[in-house]
Amino acid sequence: MQTQAYTRYERARIIGARALQISMGAPLLVTTPRIDPLEIAIEEYNANVIPITVKRK
Repeated sequence: MQTQAYTRYERARIIGARALQISMGAPLLVTTPRIDPLEIAIEEYNANVIPITVKRK
């Protein structure tokens, strides 16, 4: 569950990191007909299922 609002930079970093994982063969967290890793990562982000968090000081 997303408990904090991410900045656009944090959002870009999360989606980019997840897209790289998908392109390297990581299992998908959503069922989708899409093939492009970036589009899949965006869909996963919007579904709030990406297990990546941001630590702030």
